[in-house]
Amino acid sequence: MEDNSHFRKLERMYLSAPVNEGIYKGITINILHEKAELTLDIEEKFFHAANAIHGSVYFKMLDDAAFFAVNSIVNDVFVYTVSFNVQLLRPVTHGIVRSVGELKFKSNNLFIADAELFDQNGKLAGRGSGNFMKSKIALTEDIGYR
Repeated sequence: MEDNSHFRKLERMYLSAPVNEGIYKGITINILHEKAELTLDIEEKFFHAANAIHGSVYFKMLDDAAFFAVNSIVNDVFVYTVSFNVQLLRPVTHGIVRSVGELKFKSNNLFIADAELFDQNGKLAGRGSGNFMKSKIALTEDIGYR
């Protein structure tokens, strides 16, 4: 059975993070069991010199989607990214991007999740895969988990 309250608390924690309230204001997240989906409206502030989104935006969208796919099944502590591999497949210059993360492997403390990033036309723009582990940071109100 899905713990929707856990998912909503994770979403509030994510959206209240300073990086999302500031730099990535307007980002959205929807967490389900072993899955997460994010959207972001592309702005020029995300561009590199060639007028397309910087690789750091690909990384953020992919890592965050994979991360929350994992944390969706971890109810007591914050997970962290151990490693993350990103493939930038096509430039994105406008519109809304959507990333979808999905848990692929779980053990007691190691998790693997994949994510894909789509442009506003639904074309695959990037993909990534990461390894995640449980931290010792409790999911509490102190970190926005409310």
